[in-house]
Amino acid sequence: MLIKLALKSLKNRKGSIVLSIMAMTVSIFVLLGVEHIRHQTKESFSNTVSGVDLIVGARTGSLNLLLYSVFKIGSPTNNMRWQSFEKIKANAKVKWAIPLSLGDSHKGYRVLGTTADYFQYFNYGKQHNLVLAKGKAFEHVFDVVLGAQVANKLGYQIGDHIVLTHGISKTSFNTHKDNPFTIVGILAPTGTPVDQTLHVSLQSIEAIHMGWQRGQQDNKPQHTHGAIEASELTALHEKLQPKSITAFMLGLHSKMATFRLQREINDYTQEPLLAILPGVALSELWQMMTILENTLLLVSILVFVAACLGVSAMLLSSIRERTREIQLLRVIGASPLFLFLLIELEALFITIVSITLGLGLLTLSLFIAQEYLVAYFGLHISINTISIESLYLLLAILCASIIVAMIPSIISYIQSKNHALTH
Repeated sequence: MLIKLALKSLKNRKGSIVLSIMAMTVSIFVLLGVEHIRHQTKESFSNTVSGVDLIVGARTGSLNLLLYSVFKIGSPTNNMRWQSFEKIKANAKVKWAIPLSLGDSHKGYRVLGTTADYFQYFNYGKQHNLVLAKGKAFEHVFDVVLGAQVANKLGYQIGDHIVLTHGISKTSFNTHKDNPFTIVGILAPTGTPVDQTLHVSLQSIEAIHMGWQRGQQDNKPQHTHGAIEASELTALHEKLQPKSITAFMLGLHSKMATFRLQREINDYTQEPLLAILPGVALSELWQMMTILENTLLLVSILVFVAACLGVSAMLLSSIRERTREIQLLRVIGASPLFLFLLIELEALFITIVSITLGLGLLTLSLFIAQEYLVAYFGLHISINTISIESLYLLLAILCASIIVAMIPSIISYIQSKNHALTH
């Protein structure tokens, strides 16, 4: 009877109830959306690189090494010698090694010089390999493979020719215009910085910098793409031995040997090197972002509290309009506790409907925007919004609505008792 009466009472005031549900739906949508995207981003952030046991570079801070080698953010303090890479790669504990060479760009996107091992061993997420959506991996000196976001935003296709820029600035006059590259492959989206990277061979990096001194080109370039016959490309590829690289990633035969090899690299006497564990460095980096994370959550909570207070104010004003209804209920025998529970139940119904609409709206929004988020922001956000964290959050929302609804409920309770005393 109590549920039936509450539903009929809400239906009788559907105008104000609809507005309250809309306000609360939007606040729940924002609260759940921020929490879901925060959780998904954190998961995606942690899955940027997987299966890599150590990242090695010139001695610097661990976060700096992680940022420029994995996320292509910032610049390395120094390069490391190619001989050091080869010596460490030859260590019996090492299963595979991926060299990384940074320093050039194309329209603001970083260029990564590496080897074919990058496409074979680099993993992201839960041990997902890189997949070519179109074309093939680079084979010749002036071949380039694009990340998904680069190809999508710049509208490039297989066979197009592009020119790289010396340095990482979007606008620079130091271009390698004498050595245009041919796009031979486009990677499938990964939701990682790989999507925003152009991949070339280490020999390409050496070729385009021949004749350059201290970031400036000599008067006469040593080699140009147009001057080299196709038959000479393979021979040139073998001659362009790298002299230095930015960093490299290591996969080991046994996880047990990770700390031992890390200590050996950090004590390397030939040159100062630093080896870091990607998982540990990622955790440190995420901890630095906790303040921003908590600020977003606090803003969402404040939006929700404002919506709850709005519902409370609506119920409070409705009580004043329902004096005759309360009097009638008291006459037919309704107790003050019955009226208290009636108001609480109405608030609970409004919250449940708002939660259902908020969840549905969030799922629909993510479903529509999923491809856009991957293509333009490199974010893989799951449309499944139900998780343990979200269930706890929904329970907290229900409790908060019950607590906030106590104000009009208690007033209704007192009003009904006063009515009994005066009649």
